Amino acid sequence: MAERAYRTFAEFWPFYLREHSLAKTRAFHYVGSTLALACLVLAIVQANPWWLLGMPLSGYFFAWVSHFGIERNRPATFTYPLWSLAADYKMYFLFLAGKLGPELRRAGVTGAAKALEA
Repeated sequence: MAERAYRTFAEFWPFYLREHSLAKTRAFHYVGSTLALACLVLAIVQANPWWLLGMPLSGYFFAWVSHFGIERNRPATFTYPLWSLAADYKMYFLFLAGKLGPELRRAGVTGAAKALEA
């Protein structure tokens, strides 16, 4: 089935969450996002821009492993690179704030939201 062409981030967001319906997929993303942010901090603290190379390497490595090995779908970043990056960090920070469950429910991701509330 052909992917729908999303015109706004608001339209894209529920699709992004459904593409991350499994908790293990999201967990891999959180590891990659955390490591990417750590690389950014190290680049700033050590004044060493080489750490910036670690940002996309760690972020995409963990994300793509989870999509190909766990979720068994095609990463949204292939079609929507900027929205995927923004959505990844929105998902990450909502998770850290304990507010991802309602977003998953609104997107139609069942079971995953219950796991977050347990």
